[in-house]
Amino acid sequence: MSKTYLTKEGYQKLTIELSALKDKSDRLIVQIEEVAQPDESGEDGLATQLKEELEVVNEKISSIEDVLEMAEIITGKSGKKSLVEIGCMVKIKISGDSTKEFNIVSHMEADPTQNKISDQSPLGQALMGKKINEKVEVKAPVGKVTYKIIAIS
Repeated sequence: MSKTYLTKEGYQKLTIELSALKDKSDRLIVQIEEVAQPDESGEDGLATQLKEELEVVNEKISSIEDVLEMAEIITGKSGKKSLVEIGCMVKIKISGDSTKEFNIVSHMEADPTQNKISDQSPLGQALMGKKINEKVEVKAPVGKVTYKIIAIS
């Protein structure tokens, strides 16, 4: 397994989510025990549904535990940076005078609604390792879009 780079905030968010999922798993186990009757030869639909939900929750728990085990926390050193990397804030110029600012994060923290884009997204991949004033092209549904990096922090 390879390392997953997380911000301190992202690590804390995953830790909280893991705790909530473990609580949910415990509740589901109790519900299954209440619904399942030892003297019945067959299971009812509710017990089956709860078991399936428990399986999904346990898979998520396992996935998050794996990520947290291999996580390396990115220290958000403030100030100017010379290259785009995970944890950076990147200001880009889109055609014309339009600018946009993105926080480059791991895929586990990505949230486009908060301008947090994954280092594995098409734009994130194009920006990684680039310097101020470099231009990157990204294929989009509307065609190729060119972005110019105007600030990295």
